[in-house]
Amino acid sequence: MGSFASKLFASKSREIRMLMLGLDNAGKTTILYKLKLGKTKQTVPTVGFNVETIKYKNMTMHTWDIGGQERIRALWRHYFSGTDALIFVVDAADRDRLDNAKKELYKVINDKELKNCLLAVLANKQDLPNALKPKELIQELELENIHDHNWCVIPTVATNGVGLTEVLSWISNNTPN
Repeated sequence: MGSFASKLFASKSREIRMLMLGLDNAGKTTILYKLKLGKTKQTVPTVGFNVETIKYKNMTMHTWDIGGQERIRALWRHYFSGTDALIFVVDAADRDRLDNAKKELYKVINDKELKNCLLAVLANKQDLPNALKPKELIQELELENIHDHNWCVIPTVATNGVGLTEVLSWISNNTPN
């Protein structure tokens, strides 16, 4: 009877599909492996994609990290279908490429396949001088104009894991049961 009761009242694990996008060198792969392995792994630019399953609380998150080089970005749309949460990683210290990141972000979130998915924008590389703080990034990316996505901006440092638990927590708390 005890095992029956534990099965009856056990919280059901939810499975979601997460897509991690952003310009090259934003820190996507470092974030993926820090979340998966709990440690920093030496990475090289992603040509194609990496996919890992991340378990957090009662969620299983199938996470796709797609390369961010300009020639690969045209292929991003092939990964949109079925996405529950989009993690868009921005190198918050690379102010010269911010307009490009903004353009790519809007191109992605305006695609009908990603309509209404969660959007977590990561202001990565907060440990670097001149990194934009979340409020500044919200202004620069004009995120207050986004009304058809539940979104947030989270400051992160991929190499030491700062902010990454907050990302998973926000996604977990905002994903429908």
